[in-house]
Amino acid sequence: MSKIFKNMLPYWKGLIIVVALLVVQAWCDLSLPAYTSDIIDVGIQNKGVEHVLPEAVTEDEFTLAQLFMADEEKESWENSYEKDGDVYRLTVTDKKQLDELDDTLLLPLLMNYQMSSVDEQTFKESVAKQTGMDQAMLDNMSIEQIGESMGVPLTSFEKEVEDDDGNTVVTNCVDMRTIFAAMEASGAMTEEQILSMRDTVSDTIDTMGSSLVKSMGIAYAVSCDTAAGVDIDKVQTSYLWSAGGRMVAMALLMGVATVLVGFFGARIGAGIGRDLRGKIFGQVVRFSNAEMDHFSTASLITRSTNDIQQIQMVSAVMIRMVAYAPILGIGGVLKIIQTGAGMGWIIILAILVILGYVMVLMSVTMPRFKLMQKLVDKINLVSREILTGLSVIRAFGRETEEEKRFDAANKDLTKTMLFTNRVMTFMMPGMMLIMNLLTVGIVWVGAHKIDAGSMQVGSMTAFITYAMMIVMAFLMLTAMSIMLPRAAVAAERIDEVIRTESSIEDAKNPEELREHKGVIRFSHVSFRYPGAEADVLEDIDFTAEPGKTTAIIGSTGCGKSTLVNLIPRLYDVTGGSVTLDGQDIRNIRMEDLREEIGFVPQKGVLFSGTIASNLRFGKRDASDEEIKEAAAIAQAADFIEEKQEKYDSDIAQGGSNVSGGQKQRLAIARAIAKQPKIYVFDDSFSALDLKTDAALRKALASKVKDSTVIIVAQRISTILHAEQILVLDDGKIVGKGTHEELLKNCETYQQIARSQLSAKELGIEESEVSVNE
Repeated sequence: MSKIFKNMLPYWKGLIIVVALLVVQAWCDLSLPAYTSDIIDVGIQNKGVEHVLPEAVTEDEFTLAQLFMADEEKESWENSYEKDGDVYRLTVTDKKQLDELDDTLLLPLLMNYQMSSVDEQTFKESVAKQTGMDQAMLDNMSIEQIGESMGVPLTSFEKEVEDDDGNTVVTNCVDMRTIFAAMEASGAMTEEQILSMRDTVSDTIDTMGSSLVKSMGIAYAVSCDTAAGVDIDKVQTSYLWSAGGRMVAMALLMGVATVLVGFFGARIGAGIGRDLRGKIFGQVVRFSNAEMDHFSTASLITRSTNDIQQIQMVSAVMIRMVAYAPILGIGGVLKIIQTGAGMGWIIILAILVILGYVMVLMSVTMPRFKLMQKLVDKINLVSREILTGLSVIRAFGRETEEEKRFDAANKDLTKTMLFTNRVMTFMMPGMMLIMNLLTVGIVWVGAHKIDAGSMQVGSMTAFITYAMMIVMAFLMLTAMSIMLPRAAVAAERIDEVIRTESSIEDAKNPEELREHKGVIRFSHVSFRYPGAEADVLEDIDFTAEPGKTTAIIGSTGCGKSTLVNLIPRLYDVTGGSVTLDGQDIRNIRMEDLREEIGFVPQKGVLFSGTIASNLRFGKRDASDEEIKEAAAIAQAADFIEEKQEKYDSDIAQGGSNVSGGQKQRLAIARAIAKQPKIYVFDDSFSALDLKTDAALRKALASKVKDSTVIIVAQRISTILHAEQILVLDDGKIVGKGTHEELLKNCETYQQIARSQLSAKELGIEESEVSVNE
C-alpha cells in the first residue's frame, strides 16, 4: 500500500483537486435523498406547505386561532400577519424565524385545529363533562339543539376520517371553538380554564410522533389557506417544480463533478504509469550484465507492462473510491443521525456482516493473487523462448512439444485466475443479499415507526437511501481490498527493479579523460562472475596500442568475450585494473569511456528503423559520405545499393529482414562510422566468407591506422597479420606474440593453427606436421 501511495505523491495538486471534487460529488449525492424525502412528505403529503403558520387566514379564523394562545403567543401571532381586506397575510419570510414560530405556535394551533372539527360523540362527551348535563339526554339531542340550549349557534358538518382499521369513513363533526369563545365571553369560562385544557392535549401530543404532530399542524395551515382563497394546487405544483429543479441541478452538478474526478483520476493514473515505465526503463538501461542476469528478460517485460498496468488501473480507481468512500460513509452517518429515526443499529449490523464476509473471501483469494504475477512471468518466458526460437523448433520438429509446454503454463495461469474469479463471483450476490435484507429490515422497523407517528414515509425512503450509501461506501472499500493485493504484489516487483542499483556506476568524483590516444592496458586482471566460485579470467596482462591490432584467440568458453566486455565496463574487474591512456577506466565517466570505443558484439544487433539510422547509431551527426564510406569498408555497400530505397531501406526489429552476414557487416559499419579511438570486434567476422573477410580487413587496415584494434576471432586467417596475438586457455594467457612467434613457442596456438591451416599455409613441411602429431 505504501509503495502505491508513494507513486501518487508527485501528483499532490491533482489529488487535492480530486478530493475537492469528491466532496462536491458526495454533497450532491447526500442531498438528493433529502429532496426525495421532502417531495414525498412536503410536496405530496403536505400539499407543498412547509410551515405550520398559514400563508393567509380569514378574519374569523385569525381571531379564533388565538383562543388557546398565551399572551406572548398571541403577540407573536399578531406580529406575523398583516390585514389585507378580509384576510390576514403572513409577513414573515425568513426560514429560521418561521421555524421558531412553528415551534412556538404549534401547540395552540394544533389544539385549535383539533377543536375545529370534533366528531359528534366526542363533542357530546365533552359538553357533558364541562356543563354537568346528563350524557344520555345529550345523546338524544342534535348538535343544533344542544347549541340552542347553550345559547350558541352550532351546526354540524361532514368530514372524512380514518377509523382504527385505516378505512376512510364519513362522520359528523362540530366546531367547538365557538362554544369556548361564547363561554369565555359570557364569563362561564376564564382564559386560564381554557388554557388549562392545553395540558391534556399536550400529554396526548407527547404520545404521538413529532413527524405526525408536524403534519397535523401543516394540515391546519392548509385548511386556513384554502378557506382564505389560496390556490393550494398551485402551491403544491410550485413546490414540486422547485424541489425537482433543485434535484436536477444537483444531479447535473454531481455529474460534472463525477466526470472531472474521472478525468483527473485517469490523468494521475496514466501519469503514474508513465513515470514508473520511465523509471524502470532508465534503471534497466543502466544495469550491468550482472543485473540483467539476475532479472530475466521475460520478468522485466512483465514488470514494465502488466505490473505497471495494474498500478495504473488501481491508482485511477483508488483515487475515486478510497477518497470517496469515507466522505460518503461519514456523510451518510451524519444524515442518518439528522433523521432521528433511531435505526442506526441496523446499519452497524449490516456493516459487520459485510466486513466478515469480505474477510472470508480475502483469506481464500490472497495467496492466489500473489501467485498470479509469477505465473504471468512464466507464460511470458515460455512465449518469448518459443517465438524467438521458432526456426529451431520447426527444424527439430518440436512444435507439438512446445505447444504442450505453452499449454501447461497457460493452464496454470488460467486455473489460478479462474479460482480467484470464481471465489470473487460470490462477492456481488452476497453483497446484494445483505443490501436487500438491510432494506427489508429498514422497511419493517420503519413501518412500525410510521404507524406510531414518529416517522414519515419520505423520511423512511431517505433513510433507506442513506443506508445504501453507507453500505456502498464499505462495498467500495472492500472492492479496493480485492484489487489492492495484486497491485501491491506488482508494486513490490516494480520497486525491486527500481531499488536495484547497478553494480557498475560512475565513480563519485569521476575523472576527465586527459588524453585520447586509445592505449588499453590490462594489469594482472582477474574476473569472477557474481556468485561464482572460481575466476573466469586470471592474471590477464597486456597492452593494446594505437596503430596496432591485438587479436585474442582460444578455444570456446576460454573467456575471450568476457575479456573484451571488461573494456567498455559491461562488467568490472574483480582483481587488477584496466586503464585507458594511463587512467583506470573505473574512474573515468562511462559516457566518456564508451565514447572512445566502437564495439561490435559477437551477435550483431540491429534496431528497427532504416539502414542509415542504424549506421548513425553511434554518431548521430555522421554525414551521408561518412556512413557510405563505413558501409564500403565493411563490404556492405553492394547489397545496400541493390535495395530500392538504398540507405533509407527499412530494417525490421532485430534485423530479421537481412541475412546473418549482412547483419554482421552493418554492425561493423556502425562501429566504423563512429570513428572511435578503440575498435573492439568480438568474433565479428564469423559470418563472413573468407573473401569478404579478407577484403574487409584490408579496407579496415587503411582506415584504422591511428586507432587501437582488438579482435576476438576463431579463425587464424582473420588475425594472421595482427601485431599482437593473445592465446587464451581456461581464462589465462598462455601465449603472446605475432603469428610467427606463437607458431614457434605456443603449443596451444600451434594446435589451433594446424586444425585450420595446411602445412603450406603455415610455412612448414608435411613431415614436421606428421612428427608433431
